[in-house]
Amino acid sequence: MPVSVENKVKKAISNYKTGKIFFPSNFSKFGTSTAVRQALNRLEDNAFLLRLAHGIYLYPKKHPKFGILYPSIEEIAIAISKRDKARIIPTGIQALNKLGLSTQVPMNLVYLTDGSSRSIKVNNGSIKFKKASPKLLSVKSDSIILIIQALKELGKDNISAKDKERIKQVLSTVDKETLSHDVKLAPQWIADIIKELIEL
Repeated sequence: MPVSVENKVKKAISNYKTGKIFFPSNFSKFGTSTAVRQALNRLEDNAFLLRLAHGIYLYPKKHPKFGILYPSIEEIAIAISKRDKARIIPTGIQALNKLGLSTQVPMNLVYLTDGSSRSIKVNNGSIKFKKASPKLLSVKSDSIILIIQALKELGKDNISAKDKERIKQVLSTVDKETLSHDVKLAPQWIADIIKELIEL
């Protein structure tokens, strides 16, 4: 008796640790897109999988005390970027948070990307992907990209001495050649701040 698409999908998922995120495209070799979707829907109905958003499924990890452990919105965004083989750049409060300039954790994330633009509703938040400018994508250092996005979020006149001290620490981890290349791609006022903080 031939093995059903559902059983093939279930077996494939079972080879991974719980907590992993899956997409219908992960199972395209098992059948048509319709058959795969129906299989995923049935596995969701049987509580083997959880649907996080349209076309995004979780192989749930359960904690004895806290129940299902959901991935963060950032983890979902990273999984989408890996599937799409796209680069994503955190913006706004998330960029501040990643640099240690804010303790606030945003529920609605906006990423700049070289992939396609779209918005996805997830749990209590959302993920928005916006087209990044070719200039920004030419920046080599992820640290410099974060600094550019963080300073844009703070605004030219709202950068404290403490912010500058932290940015200086991050800049000290970037090699001089990369720094010299990347600073030319930053908006002028941000380039001026970077030059002020570190001798080029």
